[in-house]
Formats: sequence, structure tokens, C-alpha cells
Amino acid sequence: MAFLPKLPRVGDAIRLTLMAGAASAALVGFVFVRGVVAPSPAEAAPAAVPAAAYDEPASGRSETAVLSGGCFWGIQGVFEHVKGVRQVVAGYAGGSSALAHYELVSTGTTGHAESVKVTFDPAQVSYGQILRIFFSVATDPTQVGGQYPDEGPQYRSEVWYTSEAQKTVAERYIAQLDAAHAFRSRISTRVDPLTGFFDAEGYHQDYLVHHPDSPYIATYDLPKVAALKRVFPLSYVPAPVLTVASR
Repeated sequence: MAFLPKLPRVGDAIRLTLMAGAASAALVGFVFVRGVVAPSPAEAAPAAVPAAAYDEPASGRSETAVLSGGCFWGIQGVFEHVKGVRQVVAGYAGGSSALAHYELVSTGTTGHAESVKVTFDPAQVSYGQILRIFFSVATDPTQVGGQYPDEGPQYRSEVWYTSEAQKTVAERYIAQLDAAHAFRSRISTRVDPLTGFFDAEGYHQDYLVHHPDSPYIATYDLPKVAALKRVFPLSYVPAPVLTVASR
């Protein structure tokens, strides 16, 4: 188990002590991951991968992208700052509605992955650009079995398509990035049809905005938002589109 777990509602003193130690290490550019001192995500200096060579044509109607790439707090926090995004909902995809509950999903046995549903205006930001931001600053698409520091299938990297057009863009883009050796390893992100998206519990929504001082958020998620601003300055908007406010 990683040394900086997600703790939305847990008060375990031992875990909090580990979180505090990891947060202190992060202040000098290191965190404890799997018991080893490693460079923090903030030190990884994310960079933009090449733009998608093939993309959907712009349309006048809203579109939805569903993405999984580790803890949904950070991915939601990133896309709430993207120009053209109208709403980002944290939730679950890949399993049944009966199992779409945080405590169950956290067991890694439900088929669900923590996910976000991004509603966006294709006239302002394309599906290909959504994926470019996702791969560049929101997740590590080469990591298998989770996303630092969270391990398990519920933290896998996956693109859930809602149309054949989205499937084509996602598959071609991944092939393009692999061919260009955009990452040190091949992309492990899966591309699968969306069979259902289920909103996460209310306390998960806009978690990054409401808990910026959380050691987990400060160490792993705020650097992603900072990377969005640095790497994609023309796509970044300072005021986040909050889930509750957009409903």
C-alpha cells in the first residue's frame, strides 16, 4: 500500500501520521511511494504530448467525455479549469449501478474505475484536445495497475467512448503517441464502450476545491492543475467550473 492514501472520511491516527510525513517530504521535492523516497509529481515537469492528428469536427452541441486515470479528485480538478468545459462530475464507470458506491469500488472487485464525466463545448475544445490534456497532465497513461500512489483496478487508466467517432479518435491518438514514442513506455490506457456512468457521492464532488490543504491533494493533485496552467496556458481558466454550481 502506498504511504499517502486517500482519506475522505477516515481518522486513523497511523495513516494520518504517514500522510503528514509524506507531505513534509513533498515540500523538498520528494514523497514516499511504496516505501521508497521518490521524486514528487511536482518535480516530474509534465510536458504537452503532440496534438491529435485526427480529431472530431467541431459541432454546435455539447459533448461528453468519460475518462479514468487514477483518483477522480485530481482529474476533476484539472478539467474544471479547462476552457470550454461546462461540467465535470466525479463518478464510477465499468461496473453495475448496484456496486457504484465508494466503499465497494475501493475494494477493487466491482469492475468500476474512478472516473470523470466531462461535458464540453466542441466549438471551444475538441475531443482530441480533451485527450491531449488528459495524457499530458492529468494521468500517467503508461502506468499499469493504478496511478501513483493508488493501486488497484479501480485506479486504472481508461477512455470510455460514447460514439464510434470518439472510439476512432482515441484509438488513433494512442497509436500516434506510441509511434512517436511520446512516453518512455507504451500507453496502457484502455479504450472501451461506456456502458454506464454513475455519479460519486456528494462529498467527492469538487473535492480539490474544497480541500486544497489536504496532504494528498497538495502532493498529487494541485501539481496537475499547476501543470495545466503552465503547459496549456491558452486552455486554462482561473475560475473552476464547479459541479454543484453547474447543475
